[in-house]
Order: sequence, then C-alpha cells, then structure tokens
Amino acid sequence: MFERSVLKDITKRILEPRKFIQVLVGPRQVGKTTLIKQFLQKTDLPYYFVTGDDFYLPDTTWIRREWANVRLQMQQKGVKEYLFIIDEVQKVPNWSEAIKKEWDADTFSDTNIKTILLGSSRLLIQEGLTESLAGRYELTNLTHWSFEEMRGAFDWNIEQYIYFGGYPGSASLISDEERWKNYIRESLVETTISKDIIMMTRVDKPILLKRLFDIGCKYSSQILSLTKVQGELQERGNLTTLSGYLHLLKEAGLLSGLEKYAADVIRKRASKPKFQVHNNALLSAGEKSYFSTVRHNSKEWGRFVESAIGAHLINSGLQHRFNTFYWNQGNAEVDYVIEKRNKIIALEVKSGRGSTGKGLALFENEFHPHGIYLIGTNGIPLDQFLSMNPADLFDL
Repeated sequence: MFERSVLKDITKRILEPRKFIQVLVGPRQVGKTTLIKQFLQKTDLPYYFVTGDDFYLPDTTWIRREWANVRLQMQQKGVKEYLFIIDEVQKVPNWSEAIKKEWDADTFSDTNIKTILLGSSRLLIQEGLTESLAGRYELTNLTHWSFEEMRGAFDWNIEQYIYFGGYPGSASLISDEERWKNYIRESLVETTISKDIIMMTRVDKPILLKRLFDIGCKYSSQILSLTKVQGELQERGNLTTLSGYLHLLKEAGLLSGLEKYAADVIRKRASKPKFQVHNNALLSAGEKSYFSTVRHNSKEWGRFVESAIGAHLINSGLQHRFNTFYWNQGNAEVDYVIEKRNKIIALEVKSGRGSTGKGLALFENEFHPHGIYLIGTNGIPLDQFLSMNPADLFDL
C-alpha cells in the first residue's frame, strides 16, 4: 500500500516519549484514518480506536467514559504505554474541554496514554485547540494528494492529474467518468457539506451555501466579485453571509476565495476573490464535458491547468506555511503570488495560450519580488512544478 511521506513524521512523533497530543486535520478522503492504520501495522503499541463520526447524542461524558476504558485496558494488560485514537473528534460535544481534563489527569498521575485526534473540519478543530489545548498539541495538516503522490500510487500522468485531481479513493473509477463524477459529487462533496459544515456550524441558508460552492467550482482560477455571484444565485444572500460561507468551504478543504496581493491587510480583504478549488476533481465533477473533450479545447484546458497550479499552491501552503494570493491592475494580472517571511514570489501559468507578461513587469516594478517564475510553456514544466515544494523557491 502506498505510504504518504508524512507517515514518517507522524511515526517519529508518536514513538517519542509522551509530550504532546498529536492532531491530524484534513478534508475527507485524503487518508487520515488509513495513515494511522499504516502506523499501527508497523508497531506493537497497544491501542484503542473510537470515532465520533456517528455520534449524535449531546453526551458530554462520552470522552470521559472512553478514556476510562483505555485506562482499564492498560491496567488489565499490565502495559506501561497505550495509544488512544479518536476519529472525527470535532463531532463530540465539548471535546476540547473533556480531552484537556483527561490529558492533564494522566500527566499528573504519570499515566502514559498517548493521544491522537483526527478531524475533517479544520475550523472546528482549531477553535477547540486554541480554546482549551494550548501548549498541549502538535498539529499536522493532511492535504489533498499531490501529483507526485497520485503518480506514485496509481501511475497517473500529468494530464490525468490535472483533470481528475487528487482523491485516491476515486482513482479506480476514472475509466467510467460518469460514475466517477457521481462519486465525487455525492460521496465526497455532499457528505462534506452536509456532515462537516451544515451539521456542525450555523448555516441559515444551506441552499445558498451549496450554490456558492457550485459557482465557485465552475469559476475556479477566475476572479469574480461576490456582488456578481449574487446575481447568479437563485437564493439571494448578503455579501457578509456569502463571505462567511466561503470561509466555511475553505476550512472544509473544498474552495477558497484568494485575496488580491497588496501591501496592507485592509486592501487585501477588500479585494474581489479569485475562486480556487483545493482539488481539481471538484472542478471536473461539475463539468458536463469529459476528459477527452476538455483536453483538446486549449482554452478550457488552460483553465484546468491554472486551477491545478492554484490547488497545489494552497495545499503546499498549508503544509509549509506560506500564503497564496493573486494580483491584477486593470487588464494586467499575475496568476498567483506566494508570500512567506516577508518574501514574495510571482507566478504566471502558461499552457500554450498567449501571454504578454505585462502583469509580471508591472508587479515587479511595484513590489520587487524575491523571484518571478513562468510555469508551463517556455517555463518550469507542469509535471516538475506539480511535483515540487513551492516553498523551496523562497530559498533560491
């Protein structure tokens, strides 16, 4: 079975002496549970695995009871170390306070129960961590699969990855595109929106949120004002509501609205969003056209290529801590701008379509970036860029 590189880091942290709660956060179907199972196959450490995914009753004592079970098993088996894994922890009421209490009790009594928390809602997990577990955890962001991973696991070529994206569970379905599209829409998107967003946070207009997601995917890699989005929505919502829903979609690992790069935060937040899916499968699943048709339409294929680059930047940024923006001035545009430690890099994506380079020249004159790169035609090859860590560009 293919192993993601992050497994080595997780293994090292778990096998260290008990010090931090290990928290793994990522969208559905990126392999959080599989990764932990792979670790368990490599170790003799006794463990207890529970999930909050089907936990609906508002029972605040559930974690306390399960933790007591771990202590009992540890005592009965006469072992000095135990691993307690809680999947979809964000669905358990008051989970962070309960875990803080039990973790601190074990720390005080020198009970060596190591704890791993898995969650598919980055927003809810981070709220709980900052509210109750400060100083007690290490966070690992598991992102959508990269081209390098899909190629290593399924022998995909670059064209397949650009169109079908990075969901490993759907890889075996791509020979039947209609079935593949249905799987992405119904088993992944609908489940994420219904179970990870609508059930777990306050959403007054769920239909509005779903329509915003559909439109955002349709216009992935394109700049579109929320005011214009309002005009395409069957159910109208104010701009504050739309902005809030876009934030929820981002934290669920589905769709972002990239801000325009500017020297100050206020100007960034006031900009029109550039819609960007986190996985190109979300773009393709909503398309009526199939792979062969899109591949031979140069304009459409260029949009898919740019979207794939944007998704790669967003996922890499979560792992390696850099931010992704776009920039434009009039008709001049820079496709993506990444920022880390006060360094900025401008990236232009080209897949056979014409480009004057005017945007890059204007951006360089105004901001003096650390680097400027062309990706695709006459630049860094697509397969090379989608296989690399973009954060390495900051060190060149």
